[in-house]
Parts: sequence; structure tokens; C-alpha cells
Amino acid sequence: MLLREDATTQKLRGAYYTPEKLAEFIVKQFEKDIKSGNIKTILEPSCGDGVFLDELSKNRYIHNVDLILGVEIEKEEAKKAKNKAIENIKIVNDDFISLYDKELKNKKYDLIIGNPPYIRYQYLTDEQRSVQSDILVHNGMKSNKLINAWVCFLVAAVELLNENGNIAFVIPAEILQVAYAEDLRLFLSNMLEKIIIITFQELIFQNIEQEVVVLIGKKNSKRALKSSKISIKQLKNLDCLDSTKLKKVQYQSIEHTKGKWTKYFVEDIHASLIEKIKEDNRFTTLGRMGKVNVGITTGNNDYFSVTKDVVKQYSLQDVVIPLIGRSSHAHGIYFTYEDWQINVNSGKNAYLISFPENIQYENYPQKHKEYIRKGEDDKANTGYKCRIRKRWYIVPSIWVPDAFLLRRNNAFPKFVLNNINAVSTDTMHRIKFNEGINRDKVLLSYYNSISFAFTEINGRSYGGGVLEILPGEASNIVLPDLSEFSLEETKRLLLLIDNTIRNNLSIDALLDEVDKIVLIDFLGISEEICREFRNIWKILMNRRHIRAK
Repeated sequence: MLLREDATTQKLRGAYYTPEKLAEFIVKQFEKDIKSGNIKTILEPSCGDGVFLDELSKNRYIHNVDLILGVEIEKEEAKKAKNKAIENIKIVNDDFISLYDKELKNKKYDLIIGNPPYIRYQYLTDEQRSVQSDILVHNGMKSNKLINAWVCFLVAAVELLNENGNIAFVIPAEILQVAYAEDLRLFLSNMLEKIIIITFQELIFQNIEQEVVVLIGKKNSKRALKSSKISIKQLKNLDCLDSTKLKKVQYQSIEHTKGKWTKYFVEDIHASLIEKIKEDNRFTTLGRMGKVNVGITTGNNDYFSVTKDVVKQYSLQDVVIPLIGRSSHAHGIYFTYEDWQINVNSGKNAYLISFPENIQYENYPQKHKEYIRKGEDDKANTGYKCRIRKRWYIVPSIWVPDAFLLRRNNAFPKFVLNNINAVSTDTMHRIKFNEGINRDKVLLSYYNSISFAFTEINGRSYGGGVLEILPGEASNIVLPDLSEFSLEETKRLLLLIDNTIRNNLSIDALLDEVDKIVLIDFLGISEEICREFRNIWKILMNRRHIRAK
């Protein structure tokens, strides 16, 4: 989790204690099973000072449980947990990953609950990394340095469940969308026959800027694999738990894929439409139209992207390229010479420095050497990307793309054609179209309700409610195939779109017209389907914006 203030010890332990109200809600979901005797064994793999154990102790029928095993790595916290007045409780002062490897991996439990530690890979010991890797690989998952300890805890816990056993974990909302959780999503969809995800618009851990969710799952019986279901319940804050009844949730069929779970925020009928359009041969994807790459990684944008005054001061005219550096630099859907000049004259960093590689430093002009020495004085050369280069001041992989797609956006990513041989930093993605592709038709194919919806589905919610979309995700944006669409009408509509974007006019009014001409009249998509995809876009976008507030 990201803290507003640094807390090294907490980072190392990954301990962020569960609010009592949330622990109470989670335990209450299993009261009837404890009463009926369906739950005989309970495991909490990271019990801390015992907030979940406190809630279990309040159950009048807890004596029906044969064993409650709590594992806690911190000695003082384990002592507190041992003092809980619960029958048949056993507290082990050990690391759960280590204990799993030594004793637990052949045991089974009816209920596993808790809030696993959020420890980054670099803070794990060599032993923990080794066991974590074994657990993930054993369950058909890849192990890499991006994977946090909570992922391993969750996988191991599901593995330790009895058939028809239950799990309830408080985990980062990253599970819904990040790439490193792809294998985890597939694993859970295969292992759990019912999954409930509870999300919160407000942050629920004090002083911690990480969105969390509650995952409640029921272990898959062998016959239920193809009928696994998921439900996502969206709440404003912890107070809403008082009126939340999980017995009444509506489930959707879950795909047994690595795909993001953000699509399940929409209704089941919407999920069916999404799959239908993905398989419709009247549509294609941006990735089939060309290659989407991250923008130029300079290693230090502040140093390599410069204003006209810096260009003049250091005589850099022969080693700079027109640059579109930020979203505010893209005024419309074409990046023109006039747009660039506006940026230049307003003092923006509108140039990218590209020192030549085929000339030795000794032969550089004196002014260029001065600017390089200035970078060294300012320690611009100390960042990792610069440090690993043979010549730190030479930026690699500079090429001119056909188009740009903004990486982070408020409502929707701008898709911009490159009309002046400009380049971009990694704040934008650069696109090179395939041979024979009409770039104007690709540009038009993006600005419609269906493609906007797929941008939300494929992207992810970033800090402050911003939509972030990475190159691989952008490649999967679904676009109408306009290869046979009128070129004259294409140009007319693009002028309309450009005017709308440049002047901040109503995007809904624009989509109404483009949807009618492109999706309904040309492709034969029904008005109802267009309307539903507009709703999907708005639902997912509004969810981001509400969380930002």
C-alpha cells in the first residue's frame, strides 16, 4: 500500500490492520455455517493482533468449531492473539509462507479469512521468494518480481480450502485490473464456483492511499467448473455494510480467462453484449491496424524536453525534434505545425533533444557540450535509464509514429494523427499503422460509443480517478472496420470531431452523430446496442470519477 508518510517497518511487515467494522461484516457472513456445524476448521494466515478472532469469539456457536488456527509472524502481536478467549484456538508465531511449506500444504480448512500482508517482492527474504515461487508455479501461475506477497497468500489459502470451503480476504483492488494479476484471475475463476467482490468508493484504511476490496469465494466442486459465477457489489464506505445483504446479490457467469474483472461492474446483459461485439466480424482491434508502443523513454523528461529558449541558449536547433509532450499539447485530433507553434510560443517544452550517436562527444559543438555538462551538474545522468546507457545523453529508440494515444485521461484518451513528424515521450503511446491502412479511417473508427466503452473495459483506474491504458491494453480496443467506408464522409466526420475536441464541445452530441452514421447506418448495429455501449462507457467512467471525489 502507498502511505502518505514513509513507514519502513510497516512496509517490511506489510501489516495494515483491518477496521473492526469490516472484520465484523466478514465474520457475520459465516455465522449460519458455524451454527450448523458446516465449518469445523478455520485458518487466519496473518492474524495480527486478532481483530478477526475477536469477531469470531462473539459467535454463540463458535464451540462447534474444532480448530481455529491463527498464524502471525510478529511475536508481540502473536502474544495478543493468544490471549483471545476462544475455545479450540491455536496461535503459531511464524511466517505463513514458511509454515505452509513446512506443515500446512497437505492440510485443509473449511474457512480461511483475513487481511494478508502487502509486501513487495524486494522486501521478501530469499526463502520467502523461493516458497512463493513454488506455490505460484505449482498452481499454474508465473512467478515474477512484480508479484506482491498477498497474491501468494491468496493462492495458498485457496489451495488449503476443503471442497465447498469458503474464503474471505481483504486485498488490493489491483486484482481487478493489473497485468501481474492475470494468472491469479484465471486461477480464481477455475477454483472458486462463486466469487463476490465488494468495492468501496472511499478509502477505508486510515492514511493509506490504496483502494482495497473484499473477496469472498466458495471453493469449486469439480462439477461446477463451467458454471462459476461472480458478483461485484459497489458500496460508498464502511457504513454501507450495515444494510448490505450478500444473499441478494446478482451473479454473472465468469469467464475462465486472464481478462480484467472491471467488465463485471456492468450488468450481465452488458457483459453478453461485450462478448458479442468482440466476436462480430464487422469489428477489428487497434492492434490489428498497427503496432502500439510506449512513447520515448528519455530517462529524464525535464532534461531532454525543452523550450525554445533553451534551444536558443545552447544552439540546439540541429539536434531537436518537434515534441508532443503532454495531453494539453494535443489541441485536436490532428497534431499540426500550427498546434506545435502554439506550444512553442507559449513556452512549453515542445522540443526533444536527440544528440547524434554517430559523432563522438569531442566533436560536438561547444554549446552542446555545455548542455551535457549542465545535465551532469544537475545529476540528470543519475537516473537508472540514463545510467545504463553507454552515453547517457543519447536517447534510444527515437522514431516518428503515425499517431499518438494519450496514456492517462479523464474522460477518454485522445487519439491524434501526427501531421508534422513529431515524437512523444512516454506520457503518450505511439502508433505505427500497418502497410495499406488508411490512417484517417482508423482515426474515425475510434470516436464512437462502442470503442469508448472498450477503452474503459481494457484500461485501468489510476490515482485520482484517471483512466490509464497501456500499449497491450490499447491494442485490444475494439474498433468498427471502416475499410469500405466512404473516404469523403470520413474526412467530413473527422473535421466535425476535430472541431468538437478543439473547442470542448459536447462529446455526447458528437457520439450521437458518429454512432448514427458509422455504427447504425453503415455497419447495421441497432440503436439499442449503441445506447447500451454508451451506458457501459458512462458507468465505468463515472465509477472512476466518483472514487476520485
